Amino acid sequence: MRLMPGTREKSPAFGRALATGLVVCALLATLATLLVPVQLFGESASAATNTVGYEDDGGGTVSTRYGPLSAMDRDFVRKVRLAGLWEMPAGRQAQARGRTAAVRAAGDHLVAGHTELDLRSRQAAQQLGIALPNRPTAEQQGWLGQLGAASDDDFGPLFAQLLRRSHGKVFALVALVRDQTRNSVVRALADRANAVVLDHMTVLEQTGQVDFGTLHSN
Repeated sequence: MRLMPGTREKSPAFGRALATGLVVCALLATLATLLVPVQLFGESASAATNTVGYEDDGGGTVSTRYGPLSAMDRDFVRKVRLAGLWEMPAGRQAQARGRTAAVRAAGDHLVAGHTELDLRSRQAAQQLGIALPNRPTAEQQGWLGQLGAASDDDFGPLFAQLLRRSHGKVFALVALVRDQTRNSVVRALADRANAVVLDHMTVLEQTGQVDFGTLHSN
């Protein structure tokens, strides 16, 4: 082959070096592509934890006869207890004040479901050495106050909206705990809570008074 003026024939070694360089560049690009989703997934997982309201008590993970007990596990057991402390009274109000059969039925489900979950959460706390609250939070007391102050006409829609929003938030925590816990007592509580909370969400929606357009606005 005749070369053009001013050019030199490249050696076979140069060709091999060029090919090797291209392969290395391709491998690095592939590795970078794989690493980015991992990093993003890690950030998303952290954000999901914050979204569901998991509160770290600073106690770390401790060993129990039922498996490791994490801060998230303890927070979950406490939140099941807290849910019952205000949702059972709210359910009783619905039983007494509901203008429709659907609202009264939702009240029945809330009282029955949280009576059971409250017992289970107290049993779990005793087994695992978790201190439980005995009063609703200030925010929960505020919701009970709103329900108590509402007129009979306004009670049904307010009840459905407040309780459906609350159950939607705790449902996300239940799912996260059920997925990640390594403690058999906490897992059993999460299993039952999952079924009860889903039932409550369903009967609240069946009242026909849940405004889905504003459900996640607060």
